[in-house]
Amino acid sequence: MIVNLITTVYNFLWGDLFTIPLPGGGSLGISLLILLLIPTGIYFTIRTRFLPIRLFPDMIRALSEKKNEKSSLSSFQTLIVSTATRVGMGNLVGVVAAVSAGGAGAVFWMWVTAIIGSSTAFIEATLAQLHKEKDPLYGGYRGGPAYYIHDLVEDHLKKKKRYVLPAVLFAIAGLICWCGISQVISNSVASSFKNAFSIPPLYTSIMLVILSAIIVLRKNATVKVLDFVVPVMAVCYFFITLFIIAVNLRQIPSVFARIFEEAFGLRQMAAGGFGAVLMNGVKRGLFSNEAGSGSAPCAAAAAECDRPAKAGLVQALGVFVDTIVICSCTAMIMLLAPKDLINGLSGMDLLQTAMQYHLGKFGVIFIALTLFLFSFSTFLGILFYARSNVAYLFGDKWCFQTAYKVLALVMLFIGGIAAYTFVWDLGDVGIGLMTIFNIIALYPLAGEALSELKSYEESKKL
Repeated sequence: MIVNLITTVYNFLWGDLFTIPLPGGGSLGISLLILLLIPTGIYFTIRTRFLPIRLFPDMIRALSEKKNEKSSLSSFQTLIVSTATRVGMGNLVGVVAAVSAGGAGAVFWMWVTAIIGSSTAFIEATLAQLHKEKDPLYGGYRGGPAYYIHDLVEDHLKKKKRYVLPAVLFAIAGLICWCGISQVISNSVASSFKNAFSIPPLYTSIMLVILSAIIVLRKNATVKVLDFVVPVMAVCYFFITLFIIAVNLRQIPSVFARIFEEAFGLRQMAAGGFGAVLMNGVKRGLFSNEAGSGSAPCAAAAAECDRPAKAGLVQALGVFVDTIVICSCTAMIMLLAPKDLINGLSGMDLLQTAMQYHLGKFGVIFIALTLFLFSFSTFLGILFYARSNVAYLFGDKWCFQTAYKVLALVMLFIGGIAAYTFVWDLGDVGIGLMTIFNIIALYPLAGEALSELKSYEESKKL
């Protein structure tokens, strides 16, 4: 019964709520989450006067913001934490799935989604800064949607409350989502290590859990590890892709031509495939950059900034890093491989075959190690996010913080040795519910973030 309920909710959130018929006999399926996130992104892009393009230099400058308190995080460190969770297996397997189903044109719609998603990321991150509070357990600050939703409801009710229902539901949905993601992470890593090194999933799972436990069960080791791992993995992946592009430089104009032709191509429209091109690109962009889901604000709240808008600009930049840079790297690796070599393949098989074409056996090993680093950093990142939600629900007690970490480690182990379970769908349900509660709160609270943006821009003129 529980499994059926989860499946029903999953289909309601992520399935086609309605379809729009297109020329050529195709159709465009619109899910509830697409219906929420895309108009929201467009709305905030207009309200911020195209912030992602207009203030891109400011996003870069905001990374240099210094911190005064040793226990708090700098803007750059919060970008590292949020990038750790954004840059995961979705940037590998997810992009492969999008291009496989929607063609090269899906890449263009991923880019568009990133641009409008950056504006949403700015609003939610700035609100997290405006409503953050001191963290007595870990030091520094904490916050996120549960906290600004709480303040919104309190202001509406005109009285103080320990809990408010929408904030509680968001916090619970987040903890459920991150447990589900833990299982998917270990399953993907175990599968790739089996393909690349013939290591049994049980051994990979044990190694992953032990390594994760050593880090997450220590008070403040998570951020220190991510400070090292995330830049290394992102830079290595980026430069390997640049090498592949350099070797295949003559093909680059035709690859970009193919992306734009298939994004708007009459051939796709006539064949009824335009809906697949558009929606696969949009969905992959949304899933990957997480803008609007309420995850990244949990990191943004921990930043020490002289102006809340700077934390918002940093998280807007994070969406670019995830989708425009890392997802595009994966797309290029695939699109520069011969079509006849990868036809009929999907998932990690497709990506590893493409890498083997470019770099030989090293390419298969590199992708397995990259997936491990991407996934491992995602696990560390989501446990950082969980801190503020656990504290909101259960108060400032180490026993509850540790209990959730142990639960996530158990899920990590189970996911590595088990086949598909309903907990994976539970993770998607969790992030879907998070998005709904978060988006509903963003509209009435957006004025605060927009006022902060105006104040920030006025200060630049002084």
